Amino acid sequence: MKSAVETLNPTRVRLTVEVPFEELKPSLDAAYKKINQQVTVPGFRKGKIPARVIDQRFGRGAVLEEAINDALPKFYTEAVNSGELNVLGQPDVDITEFNDGDELKFTAEVDIRPAIEIPDYSGIEVVVDAVDVSDSDVDESLEQLRDRFASTTPVDRAAAEGDVVVVDLEASVDGEVLDDGIAKGVSYTIGSGQLLDGIDEAVTGKEKGSSVTFTSRLVGGSAAGKDAEVKVDITDVQARELPALDDDFAQLASEFDTLEELREDSRKRLARMKSYDQATQAQEKVLDALIELTEVPIPDKLLKDEIETRTHNLEHHQFPALGLTWETYLEREGKTREEYDAELERQAVKGIKTQFILDELVGKEKLSVNQEELTEHLMRRAASSGMTPDQFAQAVVEGGQVPMLVGEVARGKALALVVEAAKVTDTNGEAVELEDEEDETGETVEASASGEAEAAADGAGEGPQDAAEAGETPSE
Repeated sequence: MKSAVETLNPTRVRLTVEVPFEELKPSLDAAYKKINQQVTVPGFRKGKIPARVIDQRFGRGAVLEEAINDALPKFYTEAVNSGELNVLGQPDVDITEFNDGDELKFTAEVDIRPAIEIPDYSGIEVVVDAVDVSDSDVDESLEQLRDRFASTTPVDRAAAEGDVVVVDLEASVDGEVLDDGIAKGVSYTIGSGQLLDGIDEAVTGKEKGSSVTFTSRLVGGSAAGKDAEVKVDITDVQARELPALDDDFAQLASEFDTLEELREDSRKRLARMKSYDQATQAQEKVLDALIELTEVPIPDKLLKDEIETRTHNLEHHQFPALGLTWETYLEREGKTREEYDAELERQAVKGIKTQFILDELVGKEKLSVNQEELTEHLMRRAASSGMTPDQFAQAVVEGGQVPMLVGEVARGKALALVVEAAKVTDTNGEAVELEDEEDETGETVEASASGEAEAAADGAGEGPQDAAEAGETPSE
């Protein structure tokens, strides 16, 4: 077999392959054997039909077609390896010349990873938010805690903001009550914004036993996206009473004996959270600076596929789960479809550039991933997916996605190198020393580089290049 590589542009090549007919013999033998098992010819046992009989009864062309389908992936892979190419996705294969007994000639156009020159990133400088916890921050945290421990008492008056109303709901569209539009005994805090648009105005000022109807656009259920007439029967009005902010409350809401101890613990928790946010902000800003410094050609087909994948996930997974349509989604986001598409393309470009750059750094710095690092990452991914570690690990192994997880960890380590080399200061002008911080769930701050390059799908999803490289070899 002979092969040659022609560079079409920095991200795409054309392979020209010539295969002598004698090298097709193993595939021809396999084709005869396969057809032998699939057909029946009177006078011959199954699997024992001579090749000449198969040619006569079914045509030599059928055998040759089967042989080529078997041979193409093998010869394509040999050509890729011979050219030392790092290909992405599926090739476009064209058989340019083939006659029975003569050599097979074909071309294959395919995207490749571009050559990337990693710049000197030691001069990157970024500014992040300072970790300042004010008294008002602590007060707000304690107020949120008080709110969680609020009690309710029935009152004989009109409902006001902050009150809890117990309501029965009935939603109708075009005069027909929806099968899934009836709910009884729903408790709702006026002003929380956690039920239906328009309900706050509808129930404010109404007393127990009142009924009112208002119009609201439904965001879920069988009539998602449609305007509905919603009838509300108020069965109770309750006043919320917050507990006094004192030592008794500290003992009720925490393991501390005094309010002062609770305040100090809240201050420390807020500082840890802000430190975590600061580290994440530093990673994002350093990554943006690295991308800005690095020239990265983007394969057109890869970008197109990535945009289509993200759009598909939005339309067929996220929209149905949230009861949204394009109209309601764009209205909620305050964007036109053109603005959304432009933003999506920017995100996809950034994701692809991120993965290319960090993968290049992984190779350049010879970074490796050990079992402990992989296990820790798997545990975090399992927690974020809502699966147990065993369930997530099984899904990853069955889906052949262990290399994908290894890539995520390696990219995280690559980004950590760049962040470590960068100069990071806060808005107070103080130098920031970034160490592994833990959030309130105990999750270590790790460079989430792979997340920049992942599609919208959750769980054990693939990044764009991971997905592209997982494809099978071609067949005609």
